[in-house]
Amino acid sequence: MYGRDPWGGPLEINAADSLTDDDRSRNLQDLDRATPSRPLDETQQSWLLGPKVLKKKKYVDLGCILVSRKIFLWTLGIIVVTALLSGFITLIVKTLPHHKPKKPPLDNYTIALPIALKFFNAQQSGKLPKNNNSVKWRGDSCLQDGKGDPGQYYKDLVGGYYDAGDSIKFNFPMSYAMTMLSWSVIEYSAKYEAAGELDHVKELIKWGTDYFLKTFNSSADIIYEMVEQVGSGVSGGGSVLHNDHYCWMRPEDIHYKRIVYQCYSSCSDLAAEMAAALASASIVLKDNRLYSEKLVHGAKTLYKFATFNKNRYSTPGKESSKFYNSSMYEDELLWGGAWLYYATGNVTYLEGVTSHYMAKKAGAFGNSPYYGVFSWDNKLPGAQLLLTRMRLFLSPGYPYEELLSAFHNQTGRVMCSYLPYYKKFNRTSGGLIQLNHGAPQPLQYVANAAFLAALFSDYLDAADTPGWYCGPNFYTTELLRDFSRSQIDYILGKNPRKMSYVVGYGQRYPKQVHHRGASIPKNKRETCTGGLKWKKSKKGNPNTIDGAMVAGPDKHDGFHDVRSNYNYTEPTLAGNAGLVAALVALSGEKPVGGIDKNTMFSAVPPLPMATPPPPAPWTP
Repeated sequence: MYGRDPWGGPLEINAADSLTDDDRSRNLQDLDRATPSRPLDETQQSWLLGPKVLKKKKYVDLGCILVSRKIFLWTLGIIVVTALLSGFITLIVKTLPHHKPKKPPLDNYTIALPIALKFFNAQQSGKLPKNNNSVKWRGDSCLQDGKGDPGQYYKDLVGGYYDAGDSIKFNFPMSYAMTMLSWSVIEYSAKYEAAGELDHVKELIKWGTDYFLKTFNSSADIIYEMVEQVGSGVSGGGSVLHNDHYCWMRPEDIHYKRIVYQCYSSCSDLAAEMAAALASASIVLKDNRLYSEKLVHGAKTLYKFATFNKNRYSTPGKESSKFYNSSMYEDELLWGGAWLYYATGNVTYLEGVTSHYMAKKAGAFGNSPYYGVFSWDNKLPGAQLLLTRMRLFLSPGYPYEELLSAFHNQTGRVMCSYLPYYKKFNRTSGGLIQLNHGAPQPLQYVANAAFLAALFSDYLDAADTPGWYCGPNFYTTELLRDFSRSQIDYILGKNPRKMSYVVGYGQRYPKQVHHRGASIPKNKRETCTGGLKWKKSKKGNPNTIDGAMVAGPDKHDGFHDVRSNYNYTEPTLAGNAGLVAALVALSGEKPVGGIDKNTMFSAVPPLPMATPPPPAPWTP
């Protein structure tokens, strides 16, 4: 059937649309039975069944918070399993054998260093510090030195160090010894620190400088006198009973009035050496600013005194000329001026020590048999090396380069003379260099040379210079260290006698050291002459003076352990200072570190580069 579409077209009418609702319902039921059934999804079920009822979660109440029971159980399980695994691993580690890496053994130089320093504790004069437990047989001594002297610039002269096996305080070698200790600390503070001796050596230096400040008017800008010696080595007051060389008694038992020797007007070498001691110590103790400034002021005053009226302190006839006679004073002026420049940065001192006149007067261009032998008397080799340091690390240029270059060349020449290829100095059959040409007491000179050689080697290494020339021949820095090691090894026992010449080091060392305090029992109070029986005794000393480097063997490697023969068995401050310096320079080797390049220059400002004068006009 067709009708008319209201929009103008035919309209088809389906017969199915005419069915009744009952017929339509029956047809749908037949269709449902013919179609296979399929499950309904959640959305469809929700249409038919309404919202789904969710399962209620369980929680664990931990007091301050609620935690899901499932999360809590998982967390607890993880913790338990982790704890069990950790315990199991720990048990395995503990039951397995352990192989901890052992620290490398200390080298002989590091072992000997603290022993050698103890000698200075044994030599201390005055009221000893409360913590001085290293030398139990020593006590307070000579507490009346310098007291009660009317009209003097000093209040007392208590303190300082006894020089050797006697009880005299010689300020000239004592100043040199303190300068050497300070120099070694400035260069090798890291090695002292590694050996656990940095605080100790600083205390020893300050003990010396505290005493030096008493020996002149250290608060003044200008002085005209200073103390050179306390105690007498010849006849004191016309009686041998006041003679510190003749009397054999412990310093603790000295109660007589001791003579004070002073130097007036002409004291160039003594004043310049003490200036070097104070200036170098001011660098070591710079953290104590006020005290360091006091040392610098004292050093300036002394150096001014040294240059005021130039002459030797040990003029003929004076007692000092019999024990520590200074052969010249210009080397001390060079040495002291160099230290004052480093301590102050005042270019006036640099100009003085780099003048051709001073260098020539100090013997810088000489060629004597003792050229290059560094000692309490001859400071030239040390001063030249000290100024070579400046050229290597600061390169100040004009107008200082000419003399600094000369000092550098002369230092190299000295180092060449130490090598076995050159015959300026003989050697014993055991290998000990004879710097004093076979004279007695050789070890103090050997220790000093070992220090200079090791230090110059470290300077070159720090300047990235592999060696130096001896004429046409080039030698590496390691050869210098070989020389230093060979000489110190000899002192420590690698010698034909297989004996250590440092008391307390090794299995075999001198037992009859020429030393009053070490040779008399602590509980025996002796008079001047009563103690002579201990000097003559054939037994070993009742007190071991650890660290004392004795005078040493003869030119045939022979040695007599006899107390009465000081040429073999007497130690000295100057000798031990060189030993300590050499030991710390060689200790630890390269892994511990080389020199400290910067501390020496801490007070030195940058130098302006001056323009050299134009060359002279050319003439035909």
